[in-house]
Amino acid sequence: MQHVLLGGLAVSRIGLGAMSLAASSDGGADDAESVRAVHRALDLGVTHIDTAEIYGPFTNEELLGRALRGRRDEVVLASKFGAISHAGGGPGHLDSSPVNIRTAVEGSLRRLATDRIDLYYQHRVDPAVPIEEVVATLADLVAEGKIRHIGLSEAGAATIRRAHAVHPVAALQTEYSLWSRDPEAELLALTRELGIGFVPYAPLGHGFLTGTVRSADGLGADDFRAGNPRFTGENIRRNLRIVEEVEAVAAEAGATPAQVALAWLLAKGGNIAPIPGTRRVSRVEENTAADAVVLTPAQIDRLDALPAAAGDRHDEAQMAIIEH
Repeated sequence: MQHVLLGGLAVSRIGLGAMSLAASSDGGADDAESVRAVHRALDLGVTHIDTAEIYGPFTNEELLGRALRGRRDEVVLASKFGAISHAGGGPGHLDSSPVNIRTAVEGSLRRLATDRIDLYYQHRVDPAVPIEEVVATLADLVAEGKIRHIGLSEAGAATIRRAHAVHPVAALQTEYSLWSRDPEAELLALTRELGIGFVPYAPLGHGFLTGTVRSADGLGADDFRAGNPRFTGENIRRNLRIVEEVEAVAAEAGATPAQVALAWLLAKGGNIAPIPGTRRVSRVEENTAADAVVLTPAQIDRLDALPAAAGDRHDEAQMAIIEH
């Protein structure tokens, strides 16, 4: 597995997103499969695993802590704070106050069974707390050894510059894929200018770019994609045009659609480290094999020319807390 730098932090250029790892609350069969997926990722050279306290909430960090027992030092471990208010607001309430950050990091350290978090992200920008105050608190945690590097998630360009002026930001995590191209307007160039790594989440379009989702009919009521504008109504039919071209390039390249989508991202810059999410061993194996897929300039041009996806990339409530 090839490696890239997120700021000064070396990671495998394909990581593992942990959002879907903890599928059950009782440590059942699905969680056992998730643990196997984590172990397989490590065996294949993945050194970058990303979670957050809000995932579950809390259960993903707990599962990951169990999965990494005895192998913690093999991993650059990332987590996130700020989408849970521990003062009483609970999950879904933005809170990046210094007190909340300190409460959050102690909880994450305990659940992850570790003495440090390698990359600690503000999950969403909190408009009530100046970013300078947030980063100053995180810088104190770096000095204390509780975290090693600072990250931002879904932050806008002005916020990134202000944050980086207080303390180096190692990574920006934002949705980026063949159907979410917004970072190309400004953020990719900005991260290169400042020496910040770029971590695309949902690099497979929440599974859509794999070609396995052809309609919303098979999505369960508890599947967040059932309410995602890109998976509903006329939008999903229009977005199949993107998948069909990815499938055509995949057939030509001797790869899977998922591998093509990841290889396209990797071709966009040396500071890019996508984190495809899965809890299946077979998907881990497929995704990590994209490290060896090299697209031709003509294939990259074909993919670059794809139309923009139809529909917003999140529902209205989530779009409201993404900084532009």
